[in-house]
Amino acid sequence: MSNIRESQSAPRQLAMVLDLNKCLGCQTCTVACKKLWNKDSGSDYAYWNSVETLPGRGYPAEWQETGGRDSEGAVKRGEIPDIDTAYGRAWNFNHKKTFDSAGKPGAQKEWLRPDSNPKWGANWDEDRGAGEYPGNNHYFYLPRLCNHCTHPACLDACPRKSIYKREEDGIVLVDQDRCHGYRFCVEACPYKKVYFDYERQVANKCIFCLPRIEEGVPMACARQCPGRLRFVGYRDDPEGPIWKLVDKWKVALPLHPEYGLAPNVFYVPPMSPPQLDARGRPTGEPRIPLTYLESLFGDSVGGALETLVAEREKRKQGRPSELMDLLIAYDWNQSFALGPKDAEVSLE
Repeated sequence: MSNIRESQSAPRQLAMVLDLNKCLGCQTCTVACKKLWNKDSGSDYAYWNSVETLPGRGYPAEWQETGGRDSEGAVKRGEIPDIDTAYGRAWNFNHKKTFDSAGKPGAQKEWLRPDSNPKWGANWDEDRGAGEYPGNNHYFYLPRLCNHCTHPACLDACPRKSIYKREEDGIVLVDQDRCHGYRFCVEACPYKKVYFDYERQVANKCIFCLPRIEEGVPMACARQCPGRLRFVGYRDDPEGPIWKLVDKWKVALPLHPEYGLAPNVFYVPPMSPPQLDARGRPTGEPRIPLTYLESLFGDSVGGALETLVAEREKRKQGRPSELMDLLIAYDWNQSFALGPKDAEVSLE
């Protein structure tokens, strides 16, 4: 890819794997991230981490439609999401009318509702599925954050060179002292995980909880996850969970590999219960269409699912399975491999 800057390469790359079969949709990761990094007014609609329901429009709405790279590696011009229709402008509720109407004789009951006409927001279509109810409906949760790509389009799109990858771990960061708020990075990111701080007029994004990482502590979203679905480590560590899930077992896949950015956040695709016929009997066909999963994770998703099914069957038969033991995460400490300081940090 001749259009990709050589400066993007990093000797080591920190990465994350998320097992979608364990995601509860509880938004604990979202709250942990938001409370730690985005409490100020300039980033009130910025969710560095968010959990979406798929199939769905996501956050920001229709984020999958623009940006990335073309077949030659050049950055594709995308779009800046609209704050009303894509992010969703914050609204207030009619608390006073609701409370004033409560308990008053003859008063018309006022239900709690927004005092405006919002068009979108985070989790707007949460738990809204696809397929036919009750036998063939389906949905699953997809946690999303910056992918800290090997070839980030946001980096190349910035004329100020304010976006860069750290050599020690490949984390993609924004130098806000250099940023002039052009928002070309927002346009270029096909995952739409670069946000614009409208108070400070600069870009902001997930920093992979850099201060925690430097102390050997996992990201807040990973550490607070009650489902133990997140694994953190370096791509080149053969003893760590990332290499085993991505390279050895090949069950963790990038989201939209066709964008050409080589993302470093990977997903174990969701397994699916079978469809039911008119009499409620399993047909053997998965409820989540394979074609839909391929549209998200590429052509390798079928092989990944076959491996998951085979290894699960081994465990059901009482036979050992390294893969199942790793994904179950009996020992949470083994889900995080951050270097020599790991032994000094208790995760219990």
